[in-house]
Amino acid sequence: MSGSSINDRLRYLPAVHTILNSDEGIKLVQKYGHKQVVEASQFVLDLWRKKLKDSKVLTVPDLASIMLEIREYLLSVSQSCLKRVINGTGIILHTNLGRAVLGDKVRQDLAEGACHYINLEYDLHEGKRGSRYAYVEKLLVQITGAESALVVNNNAAAVLLTVSTLAGGKEAIVSRGELVEIGGSFRLPDVLKLGGAKLIEVGTTNRTYATDYQKAVGLNTSLILKVHTSNYCITGFTKSVSREALVEIAQEANIPLVEDLGSGSLLDLAPYGLQGETPVYDIISQGVDVVTFSGDKLLGGPQAGIIVGKKKYLEAMKQNQLLRALRIDKLSLLALQGTLQAYLDKETIFENLPIYRMVAKNPEVLKKKAYEICDNLASFNKELIINAVPTKGFVGGGSVPEQFLPSWGIGLRLNNKSLVNIDKYFRDLETPIIGYIAKDYFVIDLRTLLPGDEEIIVRSIRNIINIL
Repeated sequence: MSGSSINDRLRYLPAVHTILNSDEGIKLVQKYGHKQVVEASQFVLDLWRKKLKDSKVLTVPDLASIMLEIREYLLSVSQSCLKRVINGTGIILHTNLGRAVLGDKVRQDLAEGACHYINLEYDLHEGKRGSRYAYVEKLLVQITGAESALVVNNNAAAVLLTVSTLAGGKEAIVSRGELVEIGGSFRLPDVLKLGGAKLIEVGTTNRTYATDYQKAVGLNTSLILKVHTSNYCITGFTKSVSREALVEIAQEANIPLVEDLGSGSLLDLAPYGLQGETPVYDIISQGVDVVTFSGDKLLGGPQAGIIVGKKKYLEAMKQNQLLRALRIDKLSLLALQGTLQAYLDKETIFENLPIYRMVAKNPEVLKKKAYEICDNLASFNKELIINAVPTKGFVGGGSVPEQFLPSWGIGLRLNNKSLVNIDKYFRDLETPIIGYIAKDYFVIDLRTLLPGDEEIIVRSIRNIINIL
């Protein structure tokens, strides 16, 4: 309706009960629930009332048009919550997509632990209260060769607890080339300050020598902190001090050497073409006193901060009141326990840890699969152009920077349709598919697909013609 007064036009907007009782409204209520559909209806109707009152719009939309807007609004709201997505980016530890995917056994343990009571802080042998860290500590000691271990809620917390315990009110020496910033603008100097340590910077951004550390050691020095620059590389005219040399300097000064790995691997990645990530057990064997690293990066588990090292330092951390604020929750602890158990059997580790299944995928196998998918869909519609394309996969999560894993994916486009629209279509699916635009294609990398993902992708591509 158009051309009448504002009040007349407002009266022609459908009432909320009319929307709810329509065929489409009933379906939406069944899918999203009564309350959400009412709120969505009120939101859309309020928008139209404002448009009509401002005289910017003269034509009142019909019920079908209103229902379409309500449906789109509900879809957008549902997509704003955490949900499963398909990772077609080729980035294994994609920070924005939740980093490490947990193995089947770990997921089973989580389901069991979430729905039942567990012996979180109960010693079944003694029949009394125990430590929530006891079993995970045993696993970490066994795997890394460290004297003791402790876990908190993330690696930033691990560094904070370490600094607060060992350097609170004193000096911590760090090379200028290792003063890293991690995602979300969290900076190492700020973490040190929060832990109560006075930062002593040595060397320059690109060159630091052993004598720089030796000259900086004083009566108030509490520790030397070595930081693994896992999310960037400095190349060219550079110089850094070896771990072995730092161990000697720290021992001579009778202070602990702490190494923050950030990622932290429990496997040697060199056989897979990835360099620069020394396994934690090698670092411990070289004499580093305390090592901190993440649980959800190269370890392949849940978000957690792991601290391993000399017992005397770890015992002091366990007495720090800050530990209570940083402690790990029961579900993360269950997931970490299951992930660590996977490392005890080297023969089945690739079956039980998805991160290493993805790292170890053979590019030739991925290439063959990419061509199979394209051959299956090539004749589906003349508007669809789909080809197997070589890609570069990455470990991600701030690990092994500037190194890639040769991979393959499928690249697609539609005649007269923008790649931006295609990208949005895949993100708007009930199970969103996250790929990327490269040159003339929307690309889905096969390296990071999980079982069952391929079928969803093929089905979605077949539907794309009817949508765009």
